[in-house]
Order: sequence, then structure tokens, then C-alpha cells
Amino acid sequence: MKKSRMRFIAPIAVITALALTGCSTSNLGGTAEADPAAEAGPIKIGAVLDVTGVGASLGVPEQNTLTMLAKQLNDDGGIGGRDVELTIIDNQSTEDGAAKATSKLIESDKVDIIIGASRTGPSLAMRPIAEAAKIPMISVAANVAIVEGSEWVFKTAQNDVVVLERILDDAEAKGYTKVALVRDASGFGEGVAEYITDLGAERGITLTMTEAFEPSATDFTPQMTNVRGSDSDAVIIWGINPSAGLAQKAYAQLSVNKPVYHSHGISNQAFFDAAGDAANGVVAPMGRLLVADQLEADNSQREVIEKFQADYSAAYGEQPSGFAGHAFDAWHIAVNAIEAAGTDADALRDELESAEWTGISGVFQMTAKNHSGLDASALILAEAEDGRWNLIKD
Repeated sequence: MKKSRMRFIAPIAVITALALTGCSTSNLGGTAEADPAAEAGPIKIGAVLDVTGVGASLGVPEQNTLTMLAKQLNDDGGIGGRDVELTIIDNQSTEDGAAKATSKLIESDKVDIIIGASRTGPSLAMRPIAEAAKIPMISVAANVAIVEGSEWVFKTAQNDVVVLERILDDAEAKGYTKVALVRDASGFGEGVAEYITDLGAERGITLTMTEAFEPSATDFTPQMTNVRGSDSDAVIIWGINPSAGLAQKAYAQLSVNKPVYHSHGISNQAFFDAAGDAANGVVAPMGRLLVADQLEADNSQREVIEKFQADYSAAYGEQPSGFAGHAFDAWHIAVNAIEAAGTDADALRDELESAEWTGISGVFQMTAKNHSGLDASALILAEAEDGRWNLIKD
């Protein structure tokens, strides 16, 4: 039987809800004995994603991934015989939209757990609502502030701190002592300059200057002109696409001519689409998804990555991004916890605090004090060349 291909059509409404339910014999009539688990109704998972707006290059593949995984799960019988109902709401890449969507999922849709948002700002807007309602939430964004001191919020993207550690370790090894920062002015870039200052001091590296840009920016001439005139040995561009790719393009066009690092916010094809040939030579820490074919055969993540790549490609006709991987991990961590603990909020939160999962973004080991579950070993360094990433081996 030929497998159907699913394509995502970008929503035009402010809120897009997508409910996916499988079938069970209790819905088919007849004399079959009722299944008590099925009578309890569906398990409800909500997601708040940046499907439109500046974060769409993150949110669309995340939506695709959750849609695919929900269908797979329900086709396989759901969880304990219960269907899983997935509701996805587009926050339009705004903090207000994320907050409203979270309230809707909790108050109207009565979800058992929430995944999202795609970016730091919207995730931080969601956090106090989830905490107050005592509903488990798994963000797929990066800034460590999302989970610092949290009781109910977890995350799957590698922390910005460990990304900076990898960058500065490489900069130290290459003898760079002065770096300039060009950062996203949204929540994703908050705290990055301070982290560079603190981590750099341990490595003999000084932050010489900081320039900022809006996530919607298209002109980076002022920032790159200032960087070009600085005495920095190397530059860190910290953003997501398309702005990060456009910043890199301006960097090359203005002949800055300094080694350049990017954050893991460029782990998708959109970076190459925006930057073009200017991407060549960029070094960035990222998960192992985009270099899976270059990993050792016995790497613990390789099997799960390759299956995800095959499934996603069959469903959507393209390869998944690192952001799709964050959603993949959030889904499986959530489902595994529900399978083990059920949907009681306290039991589910406790289960998440001991979650162990070998996934796309790394090998997770959550604890009560670490709601991220990843350290620097979750990241590799890769260099961009001719439209692909090449693994830099230690």
C-alpha cells in the first residue's frame, strides 16, 4: 500500500488547531466489550509554535514533526489504548500570541501537557502561565532562562550557555583573545553578552563590542561596518534565520574578513538560502542531525536520527532541520512520561524530572535541578561549505 505524503500548508488564521485522533474498537459499535482506558477519552497534548512570522523557519518543521508523530502514535494504538489528541496553535511569533494560546490550551482545551514555543521570547511568555496552572510544559527554545528555577517547565533545545562554551573553547584553541558579538535583540539574544564575558574570562577572551538587530531585520550594514572597524580577532553572530543568514551575507559583502561563528539557531536549510556562498567557512555548534552521515557507526544517536530523517523525508519530501529535532525530542519525552505516569499533572511532572532519552538533540538526563537534561557533549562543531555542514572532528 503506497504511503501517503503529508504537506504542510501555512495557516492564515491567528490560531490554527489541528486535532488528530486514531480509531479504537469502542467507537465502531457492535458487541465488543468496552475498554475502560478508551472510555477515559483522549490524552490531550497541546503545542504553541511560531508557525508564521519571524520564527516560521523553526515553527513549520516543528509543526510538521508533531503532526507526523501524532499520526504514527495513533496508527499504532495511541497510549495504553487511548487516542492522543494533538492541538497546535500558531502564536504568529509573538509573545502575546504565545501567552493567549497557552491560556486557551489550559482553560478551554484542558490539555495534559504543552510543547513549545519555538523561540525564547514566546516560551518565556508561556512559562508563568504553565507554572501557575501547574501544567507540564516542554519548550523547544534555547535560552536557559526558560527553565532556570522552574518547577513545571522543561526544554529540549541545547542551552545557549553550552553553545557558547563550545564556541569559546574553539576560539581559545585557535588563539583568539578578542571577540565581537552581533546578536538578535529578542529573548534569544538576551544574556549572551554577559555569558561571553563570564565564560571568556576563564579562557583569556574579551568581548570587545556588541551590536544588536531585530529578528525581522534585512539590512545589517551599520552593524557589520562597526565590526569591520573593530580590533576583534573573531565574531559571533547570534540569531535565527532568515536574519542570521542575511547578516552573514552582509558580513561577506562588506569584507569584514574575520573568522565568524554562529549559534545553533542556523541549523536548517534557511541559512544557506539566505546567506548563499557567504555561508562558506562559518563554524557553528549544533546537534548531530545535520551531520548524521558523518558520525561513527556506533554513535548512540545515529539510529534514531536516521529513522527520523527517513520518516520525515517520506512524509514531507525534504530533510528535517535541527528545530524539527527539538520537537521530535519534546514529543517522545512527553509520550514516554505519560506512558509511565499517566496524565496526573504531579505524577507527570515528577516523571519528566527523571526522564532519560537518546534523541535528536542529544542524550537527555533530566533531574529535579536540571530541566534541560543536556550538556556540551550534545553539540558538535560543523563548518559550512557549498550548502552543507561538515563535521569538525575533535
